[in-house]
Amino acid sequence: MNIDRKVLYTVCALLVLALLPALFIPIAHIRIIAAVLCAVSAVVVSVFVKKRSILSIRKEQVLLLMTVIGALYIMLYYLTGIEFGFYSSLVKLSVTSFFKYILPISVIIISIEVIRSVLLAQKSKVSDVLSYVACLVAELLIAAGFAGNFSFTRFMDIVGLTLFPAVTANLLYHYLSRRYGIWPNVVFRLITTLYTYVVPIYPATPDSLFAFAKLLVPLVIYVFISSLYEQRKKYATEINKSKWRHAVTAVLLVFMISIVMLISCQFRYGALVIATESMTGEINKGDAIVYEEYDEQIVNEGEVIVFRKNDKLIVHRVVEIQRIDGRNRYFTQGDANDERDSGYITDGQIEGVVLFKIAYIGYPSIWIRSVFK
Repeated sequence: MNIDRKVLYTVCALLVLALLPALFIPIAHIRIIAAVLCAVSAVVVSVFVKKRSILSIRKEQVLLLMTVIGALYIMLYYLTGIEFGFYSSLVKLSVTSFFKYILPISVIIISIEVIRSVLLAQKSKVSDVLSYVACLVAELLIAAGFAGNFSFTRFMDIVGLTLFPAVTANLLYHYLSRRYGIWPNVVFRLITTLYTYVVPIYPATPDSLFAFAKLLVPLVIYVFISSLYEQRKKYATEINKSKWRHAVTAVLLVFMISIVMLISCQFRYGALVIATESMTGEINKGDAIVYEEYDEQIVNEGEVIVFRKNDKLIVHRVVEIQRIDGRNRYFTQGDANDERDSGYITDGQIEGVVLFKIAYIGYPSIWIRSVFK
């Protein structure tokens, strides 16, 4: 290994090790600290590691195209506000917000893209892994990581709404960086990240729908740009490898989208991990159930439902239904419990009707939850 690679790998490994703990430390100015670490690493890499020049004649065209795509992406996002309404931004544009949010995030994005470019120029698996991990951690830090709210709910929100979309986004950023340099990525990312600190309102679009868009848009951009500018010689072996790569990417994308949609339950179906043994027999601890969102459909005795009681989600079976004064009263009981649940629930407390279970798949979630407890 030459000295350039040693310096590069050492700097990037130290950067990742420094940034990872920052995800969980409740420091008020975490983005500023991350920006300083990324900037110093980018300077060291730029000074001590040989860089390559991008020879593509399409650099300026792709830069302009990514600028337009970024602006169009934000415009379409704000158009969803016609359907879902708008919220007022929590952060107002000011000198304070510039130095606390806009400048640090800009520095993180530019620094990470510089590091990514130099790493990808090494054309090695180690550099690819390091660049990918560093970029994903930086994405989480831009979202403020888990700082200030170290909880399982916060963890799942970050995974579903930030980490999964970052996985597909960084596939696009790697592709653009290799062929067209850092600036298409920098401009696109600045546009699609900083708008929330500049525009005084933002759409009340469901998080899951926005996460779905962030998963899908990078793939669409990749297909569009590669089909527009790339002219490859299609040997049979290359075609087969390409098909396999696209198939694997598509499967992973569908999987991640499904997880986001189910966990959020912003759509018609939701998923829930069983963390107790009250339904042991048909539904066991560690199973995940998929349920249909309740929308005043008929619920029969014997069906298993998801309902909210005392601010907790419970999965139990309906054992009796009484209709009094035109309202339904549902009496429930866990299959493994000797007695019924205390009191009754009403239609307004029902979240969904269980459709089926997936055995054991929820155990990782239970283990993660135990860590946070």
